[in-house]
Amino acid sequence: MNRPESARARLLVPVVLALAVVLAAGVGLPADRTLVVERVDTGERVITQPVGNGTTVALEYTHSVEKSRVYDGYTIRGEKLEMTRMEFESYGWGLPADANVTREDGRLVYDPDGSLAELSVAPGEIAGHRLHVGDRTYDLVERSEGNSVRIYVERQSYLDTLL
Repeated sequence: MNRPESARARLLVPVVLALAVVLAAGVGLPADRTLVVERVDTGERVITQPVGNGTTVALEYTHSVEKSRVYDGYTIRGEKLEMTRMEFESYGWGLPADANVTREDGRLVYDPDGSLAELSVAPGEIAGHRLHVGDRTYDLVERSEGNSVRIYVERQSYLDTLL
């Protein structure tokens, strides 16, 4: 008789249905955020790093004229990059001459206003752009092969994360 096969079929149907419901729910749920760095010219993703709300992201480079260190710090807030800190060692072209700065360990520091959905950067050999994401540091010049990049945060579903 077919009793063992029909018992297995009766057991298999609810298991498959339960799995389908779990997968369907996971497709629509937002999961974690991912910081994406992609080349402007090709759209190729050169860095994808999981991030959470409150993760620090920073660009660090050498100012082309002043030849001094500049640090632009951002904090992930939802899908935005909120600028939360800027450090520089001297005033020069492109640096905020009229900002309300304080001095910390010989550096000029301030908390700029604003947040961005996307940040554009043209990494250069002389500037030596580095990107800090949490406790990781990336050589942005090497990763982008010196090409301009877009930096943004995207949400991924749990299924996207798994795939």
